[in-house]
Amino acid sequence: MTDSAERPRADAARARLLDAATSAFAEKGFHGTTTRDIAEAAGMSPAALYVHHKSKEELLYLISHSGHQDTLRLVRETIESAADPVNALRAVIHEFAAHHAQGHTRARIVNYELAALTPAHSAEISAIRHRIQDEIRALVERGAAAGVFEVPDPAMAAIALLSLGIDIARWYREEGRWTPEDVAERYAEIALRIVGVR
Repeated sequence: MTDSAERPRADAARARLLDAATSAFAEKGFHGTTTRDIAEAAGMSPAALYVHHKSKEELLYLISHSGHQDTLRLVRETIESAADPVNALRAVIHEFAAHHAQGHTRARIVNYELAALTPAHSAEISAIRHRIQDEIRALVERGAAAGVFEVPDPAMAAIALLSLGIDIARWYREEGRWTPEDVAERYAEIALRIVGVR
């Protein structure tokens, strides 16, 4: 069998392991999850995990890296979609909140298991997180400069806005009283109050 024929099967196996790790980490936490838990959930032997991934930590890194890159892309694209700072902030916080509610299982791992990453992986994820924060801070600064936001410290406001959305992953559940759209709409309104939009 050729390498090109093997590649799709290997990619599918890696994807199954990532999905299994996401579910297991969400249920038991990184430290409470064993490689056997992940392999069994993926329908593989524990030894098979190491054929496709170096370690349990590498699985966490891959989940976290893709999650943060997806968020950075969403933030940038949403901010660019509206020229007016008020509309841009409303839109980006709406999308950020909806993203964390809809993908709360993955977002919980991405945001609350960072301490388990190696120093090198942690530094890489931290750099992406800073880029996300920089995008929001720049938007708040633009709104303040235009006189449409009243905010004494744009950097602190950016952290507060992002913290609101990130925390959704901790508490949101599908069986709760609010849909992702409900949460997104209310958080967008709250965001405008944080930056002093009347």
